[in-house]
Parts: sequence; C-alpha cells; structure tokens
Amino acid sequence: MLDNRARILLKTLVERYIAEGQPVGSRALSRFSGLDLSPATIRNVMADLEEQGFIASPHTSAGRIPTPRGYRLFVDSLLAVQPLQENQIHEMEGQLIQTQPQQLIGNASHLLSELTQFAGIVVTPRRKTPTIRQIEFLGLSEKRILLIIVTTDGDVQNRILLTERPYSPSELTTAANYLNHNYAGLDFDQIRQRLTGEIQQLQDDLKILMASALEAGNQALNDSASQYVISGEKNLLEVEELSSNMKRLRELFDLFEQKTGLVRLLDISNNADGVQIYIGGESGLAPLDECSVVTAPYEVNGQVVGSVGVIGPTRMAYERVIPIVDITAKLLSSALTYQANT
Repeated sequence: MLDNRARILLKTLVERYIAEGQPVGSRALSRFSGLDLSPATIRNVMADLEEQGFIASPHTSAGRIPTPRGYRLFVDSLLAVQPLQENQIHEMEGQLIQTQPQQLIGNASHLLSELTQFAGIVVTPRRKTPTIRQIEFLGLSEKRILLIIVTTDGDVQNRILLTERPYSPSELTTAANYLNHNYAGLDFDQIRQRLTGEIQQLQDDLKILMASALEAGNQALNDSASQYVISGEKNLLEVEELSSNMKRLRELFDLFEQKTGLVRLLDISNNADGVQIYIGGESGLAPLDECSVVTAPYEVNGQVVGSVGVIGPTRMAYERVIPIVDITAKLLSSALTYQANT
C-alpha cells in the first residue's frame, strides 16, 4: 500500500508522462503535484516507487516513466475519468443511426478510431452454430482437394485439403455422398461425434479424407463466425513508442490479420460488467506487450452479443478513452436493439 504522498506523486507522474511523452523528473513533480516537498524528499519517494515496480528509469534520462504495474494502479484507483459532454454524446449518436447492423458495427469501429486516434475494433455478434446443407469435394491436382461447404443459411466456405495420396473422382463422390446422406442438417461437432462411431465401416483412406474435411470445415465455419471490424490501424504508425520498434509493429499487424487471438481476448469482456482494461502483458498476447486494450460489451435486447474496444499504446489518455468506449458500447446496444425490433 502506498501512502497518500506517494499516490499523489505517482498520479502526477503518470499524468505528465501521458501528456508529454517524456520521462518526468523531480522538478516537474514538484511543480505539478501541489505538494510542498523538497527535491530530496521527492527523489526518495521516487526511489521507493521504483523499487516497488511502479515506475522505471530509462537509461538516457534522469526522469522516470510508469511501468505496466504503475499504469494498473493509476487506472484502478487514481484515475479521474472525464465524462463526455452531452453534445459529444449526441454527435456520437448521430453516427450510429444506420438501419443495417453491419453498417452500424462498421460505423462504431470508425467512431472509436476517430475519437481516440488509435485502432477501434468491434467484434460482430456471434451467429448460431451453422449446420451443414451440403459438402462437396473437387480434385484440383494430384494431392490437392477443394472442400466446399454450404450451410443451411446459405453461407459458402471453401478450404484446400492437402492429402497424402491422390483420390479419384469416384472416391470423392463417395465421401461427399456419405456425408450428405447421413449428416446433412447437423453441425460439425455433431457430425464428429456420430462419425467417430460409424467411421469404422469406411475404407481407411476415406477415413483420413473425412477427418481432414471435418477439421478444415470446422475451422472454416469458426473463422467465419468469429469476425471483427477494425478501423484506424494506421494510426498506430504515428505512435512513437510503437513505430520505433518495427519488429513489434509487424507482429501487431500480423495479430490483426490472424484475428483469433484478439477475438478470444475481446470475448472475455463479454462476460464482464462494463469497461475492462488490459495493460501490456495482461492481454496474454505478446504483440500487445507495449499496448493497452480498453473494451466493453454491447447488447441486443439485453443479451450480450459482442464487444467494442480500442487498441493503443500504454501511454494513452485513459480518462478520455474509457468513457468513449463505454458510451460507444451503450449507443451501439441501443441502435442494434432498435433495429432488431423494427
């Protein structure tokens, strides 16, 4: 536990660093903290905070910067959130009045990016687990097969299967007919459960093809059901702390492309109450070690269906970003609920 003096100095240091982006020295802390302390006393408190892991000293400066632990304490107990003004909320609301759900979600992502100048992200509502209407296999070359999946809601997904041996057209037709005749109307989990017991009657080579089709098909449908809309990724190129490390920046953009890890992180906030903040390594995703993610769930008719978020550097103005994310989630909930009931 920190005493009041240490908390005020830590709060001042974080605020100055967020505002200016430069390590904060004792003189600045004396000027902005409002405390009547000698430079020596301030240095002693700073040394204690550094020893406890709340701040760090860059090698090139006598000042200090916050660590992820320092940001966490600041966000949890020292931050004074700035509520949005009524006119700001009305302006945001005006950008979220489209009638098409996908357009609303795109607008919300753009709004988050525009207001924060970071990356704005919205995870789209999860669809019900799709069931299979038809499966087809099409030979492309000697050991490459195109798997075509048509779901009962009309979605079509394609995946390339790489096989250990070539399959004849008649074998591909036999495998497709078997799946369509016995498993149409089921989802891939149901097919897998039933096929495990029944597959013994098939030829060994067809078993391998079936297993590959199930794995690839399930992945294809999971990918299509776990989508998000992201806007403003290029804003992160303007953030000095991120742009100075091109390797980490490439990893970050790879993460945006892969989607799975980010969706999993944002899905966690679906079970949370209100805004959640992940600072640095708290996300569990290495490319986000120098970033913070601020998320909030959104609803349709009182049921949480997705989440919105902002991805930016740990040095972000949390007092501004938090209410922007919170209000965007609430406005999107209201707009989608209205659309669903009209």
